[in-house]
Amino acid sequence: MDTRTLPTLPCVVHKLNVLSDNDKSTVQEMARIVSSDQVLSARILRLANSPSYGFYRVSTISNAMILLGVNVVKSLALSSSIFAIMEKDSVGLWEHSLAVGTAANLIARKLGLAECEEIATAGLLHDIGKVIISIKCSEAEKDILTLVRERRMYTMEAEREIIDTDHAEVGGWLSKSWFLPDKLSEPITFHHNVASSENHRIKTAVVHIADVLICASGFGNSGESFVPAVQKIAWDTLKLNEQLLAELVDEVEDKLVEVKNFCLEMMGD
Repeated sequence: MDTRTLPTLPCVVHKLNVLSDNDKSTVQEMARIVSSDQVLSARILRLANSPSYGFYRVSTISNAMILLGVNVVKSLALSSSIFAIMEKDSVGLWEHSLAVGTAANLIARKLGLAECEEIATAGLLHDIGKVIISIKCSEAEKDILTLVRERRMYTMEAEREIIDTDHAEVGGWLSKSWFLPDKLSEPITFHHNVASSENHRIKTAVVHIADVLICASGFGNSGESFVPAVQKIAWDTLKLNEQLLAELVDEVEDKLVEVKNFCLEMMGD
């Protein structure tokens, strides 16, 4: 895959990057930049009020900046353009992504972790590479899906066989080309290989567990033909136990009703 043809950084996000690198910039200045694009602003506010971040009611971009942080708003601005394609063409993957973001936030809060919003965003974006493969390699995507179905392979194995890379790696390239911080790009890149995550292993482990829980719940469509196993390193990193997992499964199941309603609302537009 030619990484030079990955989707480019939207102009608004480029300006946000410049401002966020400047210590003298204010939240109001950054909010003004985002608010200049009405369609984008509307989509960011909807995502910020989705079940993934449903612990707030965010009514303005500057509120979103304060409550969620600049990195999260930047990522939502980025993902909104890609999700616009995703919602129409692969509703199941959109539902899966939103649900993983929601589960990641629940797990992070349950474990008392810092930066729950960033973990939710990493969950929301974890399969962004699948969207890029779908856009850039639509013929190969059909072959990948056939392999997954016929040979009962994991998606990543089929991707490596057909296009010599996989969605996690593609998601990593994309997050790097968009200058997302490591705490977002690392969980995206290593959500199927937690042991390779060095600097943000806890966040990566949360996204991995959230992904497995949502695959097991049957909610949405991740494209997998069977549920991936929980990696021992993720289990150990988060110090999980059977009781904690059972509680998480119950809480995630309850929250999925909200996610479903939110997805139906988004599709109705």
